[in-house]
Amino acid sequence: MNYLLNTSTDPYFNMAFDSYVLENTDFEGVYLWQNAPSVILGLNQSIYAEVNLPYLRAHGILPVRRVSGGGAVYHDLGNVNYTFVGSGAWVASGPSVIADALRSMGVPADVTGRNDILVDGRKCSGYAKRYASGGVSSSRRVMVHGTLMYDVDLEMLTQALAVPGSKLSAAGVESVRMRVANLHEYLPYGSVQEFMTAVLGFCTKQGALCTLTTQQLDEVEQIAETKFRSWEWIYGHSPSAEFSRTCKFPCGTVTVRYSLKHGRFTEVSFEGDFLGARPASELAAMMTGKRPEDLYTLPVGEYFDGLSVEEFCVGINGYLAKTL
Repeated sequence: MNYLLNTSTDPYFNMAFDSYVLENTDFEGVYLWQNAPSVILGLNQSIYAEVNLPYLRAHGILPVRRVSGGGAVYHDLGNVNYTFVGSGAWVASGPSVIADALRSMGVPADVTGRNDILVDGRKCSGYAKRYASGGVSSSRRVMVHGTLMYDVDLEMLTQALAVPGSKLSAAGVESVRMRVANLHEYLPYGSVQEFMTAVLGFCTKQGALCTLTTQQLDEVEQIAETKFRSWEWIYGHSPSAEFSRTCKFPCGTVTVRYSLKHGRFTEVSFEGDFLGARPASELAAMMTGKRPEDLYTLPVGEYFDGLSVEEFCVGINGYLAKTL
């Protein structure tokens, strides 16, 4: 099987690389890659409902959206990603090839469930599929990409994906350890790079190294900049998600209910025994249509006595904190 090399750890470039190879080349084969600490959202997920944005901001973890479906995953340099791309049914067998590679190393890996590779009943890999635009499904190019947890920081994984109050947040790291497997527990390699070399060697065997031209790499970077790093793609692509939060402030108890659709507030309402010089319905109207980061321009103290806009944004819901 032929292969590409992608040494970038910029998750926005790597999302663009996947998309470009699928849509704009005739490459048939596999490549491995890594991302700096980041949370990779599925195409159809709301970033506000799936990701602990305040934690990401505090720890320099990048929010990223991919072109394939499925759930949000945490990446760091202890994780290895694989991509199989080309035409024909063979691409869909990519995860089975990865499982074969792991078994050849002595890891009891099985492809099971909807999109997982399990080791001793614990998840070490998830994967997703994306067809290229146009054509018919029988002949159209397709990409299958997935993760391989080699030595991922489980504390970071847990907190980054733990929406405050969620089951995952309450479960904690020990619960996560019971459900996922870092492959270094099973393997003798001294580094993740040695592991990557072994996996790539198994997958490619007599395959040839292929490369993208400098012009093609420049086009990948342009896609990364104009699409994958953009607010519209990361935040604005989010479907509607509903929130409700009650918080006690010096001015009284405030309950806020709202929806975020395409990264902007809709259907905002306040209730509670709070004190304020102006009706909170006016603030709700001001919020409607705005992005969460735009709230820092609003005169919150006029509607909630003595409350700063920072206290309001973080107290009502951490997701209203300034985004990355």
